[in-house]
Amino acid sequence: MPAQELIPPPHTIPVHWGWLYFFLILTFYLHLLFMNAMLGISVIALFYEFKPGRDETSAALSRDISRKLIFFAAFAVNLGVAALLFLQVLYGQFLYVSSILMAVYWLGIVVLLLLAYYGAYVYNLHHEYLFLTRKFLVLGIVLLFLSVAFFFTNNMTLMLRPEQWTRYFHNPGGTLLNLNDPTLIPRYLHFLTASVAVGGLVVAISGRWKKNNAVKESQNFQNAGMKWFTAATFLQIILGFLFLISLPPKIILAFMGGNVLYTAVFVFTLSCSFLLLVLGALKKLWASTATLLATILGMVLMRDFVRSMFLEDYFKFEDLELSSQYPAFFLFITALICGVALIVYLCRKSLHPSGKES
Repeated sequence: MPAQELIPPPHTIPVHWGWLYFFLILTFYLHLLFMNAMLGISVIALFYEFKPGRDETSAALSRDISRKLIFFAAFAVNLGVAALLFLQVLYGQFLYVSSILMAVYWLGIVVLLLLAYYGAYVYNLHHEYLFLTRKFLVLGIVLLFLSVAFFFTNNMTLMLRPEQWTRYFHNPGGTLLNLNDPTLIPRYLHFLTASVAVGGLVVAISGRWKKNNAVKESQNFQNAGMKWFTAATFLQIILGFLFLISLPPKIILAFMGGNVLYTAVFVFTLSCSFLLLVLGALKKLWASTATLLATILGMVLMRDFVRSMFLEDYFKFEDLELSSQYPAFFLFITALICGVALIVYLCRKSLHPSGKES
């Protein structure tokens, strides 16, 4: 059966697709920042929980991470829902099908996230009383996060392969995974190393913000965080090249001069990645942070370019029918602004509960 016959008709969209695309990129970019930080610091916490000869710095790092993990998890999940909704509006005919094909795992993500989120709260609230069981709790949290990431990666790649959907007729039970996709493992590992790099930077920033009476601890945090950041960035560049060469030749060529925009973003992102190695080695914290933010934006755009090229034979944004519901869209913008303002206010109150900002 031709793949085109398996693809449902595209959805009708309420506003011009450019608006929806903008919010897809924006929400996914923000989601990626918090998701990388969440997974990265949990991996780092796991290392220090199992580190032989656990010293004072290791204990302080794991305690500090336990306080931050629940906040990063909350933002990552909520921003992920927003990004997923915009993705469904633009690419619903592909995402819905791939989600149904792996429905058992896709629905199971909710359970995995709830367990991980609950574990993060236990890790924070009872950190001092868990003793030996604490390391195994963190191990469970990391494994849950890794499982969620793996299933997401499966879905995000399966939606790009309509020709693989015919496997449903041999396995209609909702347990299909995209394991034979050559891009799956490189993409997954590239994401994991990026998370550790971001997590290391979060640790370093946390150290920089330490109070003046914790100078030694502050320096230890910054040194440890920048080491994690630099090492993970180096590994990420290697895995990034493996991910690139796993793509179909026409996509590789598009990033190698075949498309001016795609090539420009690729060169920019690659240059930023090498710059991050230098800045990390020199322990330039704020310069590394600014460059990392630019690098992640480049990676988000490249990810979307790859998705567009995979689906260009089946779909283009111009195929979407417009129903012109701009009043509802403006209401959404208003609610978004009010929601962001409320979140900023709550975050400020959480960071300064006494009302005094030092």
